[in-house]
Amino acid sequence: MLPVFSLCAWSGTGKTQYLEGLIACLKARGLRVAAVKHDGHGFQMDTPGKDTWRLARAGADVVAIASPTAAAVLSYRPTPLSRLVESIRDVDLILIEGDKSGPWPRIALYRAASGKPLAAEPENCLAVVSDVPLAVPCPLFPLDDPAPLAEFLCKEAHLCP
Repeated sequence: MLPVFSLCAWSGTGKTQYLEGLIACLKARGLRVAAVKHDGHGFQMDTPGKDTWRLARAGADVVAIASPTAAAVLSYRPTPLSRLVESIRDVDLILIEGDKSGPWPRIALYRAASGKPLAAEPENCLAVVSDVPLAVPCPLFPLDDPAPLAEFLCKEAHLCP
């Protein structure tokens, strides 16, 4: 089973920016990383008018596209996040952005200026990332430097010495 970690925070906290830096730190260690974005609102990933969009509008339940440099599979039916995560192969670990309630170890991000609380109870978190000191019962990492969390995740997942 691949190690999976879920980074959760309220909108505007800086999850994506932090995750970009974390992925870069993990890649610098030679790890293969999958990133899964959880979206609770619905999204449009395909471009209206393009072939894949037209095939989906014609009724295809799944549309895939492949090129020499990338590939994508779009499913046009409800798919549980856990099923999507289970389908990922050929990586060392999976990072989920934005899922607050899944079964994976949570890493809560906190930005004081957001005015919002932690998106998960610290007692239920593997770690917390913050731009201010917090009294939490789990490891606390700086929001402005993802390298310490990358090291921690490598050790948690038994991927580095």
